[in-house]
Amino acid sequence: MFDAWHLSEARSGRCPPVTFAVYLIREIGRTMAVMLGVLVTLFASYSASGFLADAVNGLMPADVIAELIALKVTISLEVLIPVSLYISVLLAFGRLYSDSEFTAMFALGVTPARVTGTVLMLAGSLAVLVAILSLTVRPWAYQRSHELTKRAETLLDVDYMEAGTFYVGDHGNRVIFVEHRDGPKTPAENIFVRTMHEDHPRIIYAQRAHQGPKTTADDAPDVYLNDAHVYDFLPEGRPDDTAMTVEEITVPTGNRSVQLPEYSSTAASTAALAASHAPEDVAELQWRLSTPVSMLLLGLLGVPLSRAKPRQSKYAKIGTAILVYSAYYLLCSSARTWVQHGAIHSFPGIWWAPALLFLVLVAVTSWPIPRFNFKLRLPARPAADLPVFLTELDARQT
Repeated sequence: MFDAWHLSEARSGRCPPVTFAVYLIREIGRTMAVMLGVLVTLFASYSASGFLADAVNGLMPADVIAELIALKVTISLEVLIPVSLYISVLLAFGRLYSDSEFTAMFALGVTPARVTGTVLMLAGSLAVLVAILSLTVRPWAYQRSHELTKRAETLLDVDYMEAGTFYVGDHGNRVIFVEHRDGPKTPAENIFVRTMHEDHPRIIYAQRAHQGPKTTADDAPDVYLNDAHVYDFLPEGRPDDTAMTVEEITVPTGNRSVQLPEYSSTAASTAALAASHAPEDVAELQWRLSTPVSMLLLGLLGVPLSRAKPRQSKYAKIGTAILVYSAYYLLCSSARTWVQHGAIHSFPGIWWAPALLFLVLVAVTSWPIPRFNFKLRLPARPAADLPVFLTELDARQT
């Protein structure tokens, strides 16, 4: 809380401007740390839910899932940081209005422009961080994510496959069915495998299966099938179908069958996007450039939206703030999609959405601050009378 010492120092002119800035930034920072932590946890949990089935069924190793979740969270920070600052400014300043701290600050000479300047300084610093995340970290994270996804499509983890379940992988080109096993990491019995061998389907029925050792740190172990019957169904015009019985056959997995990911604008470097005129690349580049702009606009928008009467709940404007952000995010996402499909040219591209938010910011900032008179002339009083002064000031505002 802005205590009596700060008030007396501000009133005597001895309190430097940095005192107010540090106090406001600290109030925002505390709330933002909690808000960002909650959002990151929720997003990570949501992302993990999509991989749980693959992890339980042995279709994707746990280390790959953990890395994919971490990459998704990293990509999401360019959106989560701006919205965290936006809500944090709203809640922190809402509390200061509710507790009449802003009332005392304004009466003692702190101007709304000074408060806005402090938020602008904080938002500008975070905008630099968001720009780095969006322009450099985002493409790297997408590239790594695509590589892991491609590799995961070929991975097998027979040790955790349950009996009586069909496991489909590699875009439907591989199907595995285990008829019996005693438990995890025990040998599987009576295994049916359908896979693609060269340009034709291959059916394998084996008495037993077990996982082999890893050959490299980044590769997956092969699957060994014992006492197997192998059937190759060749296309028309080729020799007859073949059938053979073997003591052991290997089903290769891992990086040896992984193809390089196809080109994706999300994984392309910012320099490559700047040199391209393809609609997908233009939309991706404008999205990356717009995130720090959104950081500044949302941070500043939280200032006027947080205005409240003394003793009014700090959550009074939270519903309105969420609606405004939801509408803005929807407009940005829609504008990006329209640019990708050529419905909107590269100019204005997606920039009309931040421009619209800027107009909203100007309009909301122009609203008069409710029930505050900044020209109030207060008689000189010693610091000992500050509790009485605050009581009288609160009574005037209510």
